[in-house]
Amino acid sequence: MILVDKNKKDSLNEKKTSICFYLYDGVEVLDFAGPMEVFSYAGFKVFTVSKTKAPLLSQGILKIIPDYSIADAPQADIFAVFGGNDEVAADDPEVISWIKSRDKTTSSYFSVCTGAFILGKAGLLDQLQVTTFHRSIENLQRAVPSAKVLKNTRYVDAGRIITTAGISAGIDGALHLVAKLKGKEAAMIVAQHMEYDKYVPEQGLVVR
Repeated sequence: MILVDKNKKDSLNEKKTSICFYLYDGVEVLDFAGPMEVFSYAGFKVFTVSKTKAPLLSQGILKIIPDYSIADAPQADIFAVFGGNDEVAADDPEVISWIKSRDKTTSSYFSVCTGAFILGKAGLLDQLQVTTFHRSIENLQRAVPSAKVLKNTRYVDAGRIITTAGISAGIDGALHLVAKLKGKEAAMIVAQHMEYDKYVPEQGLVVR
């Protein structure tokens, strides 16, 4: 692992990139908690949104109170969605309409695991190379036939949209996004803070 001068940590906070975490009942804990750790330590402004402000239950265990509902959520640079009971959001026309309505002010998108189905339902994965949870590759291919859904890929950076494989792969994709926006050294600082020894820069696919 590359060693980084701890005094350079301040450079992580030069720019506050905002990122909206869209959560729902049944969302996978590590799908969002891993990237949340990455982005928060990297100095991003992270906030949570759900359809309403009612408490959510993640995996039947963790109670979450969203910061905002879709009625009052502020705009964000990045929109992030996660796996679990993803159909709660993907099959909700009101939620999909809300995601589409924010597209012009959203710089990029990030999905973990089956969160890709939500982006797919919003028409954001058409004609792209993408990935998702290994057991859902074929289902996503059927859901978005114009996309190329890749197996055995930790994350796919298609430019504006980054999709990742299941659960822990979200951490790799999040670190990649930090590296993309703030440099590889910034990502290494975060990985070291998390004691995430599995991080290998550029282990995913970057579509050029």
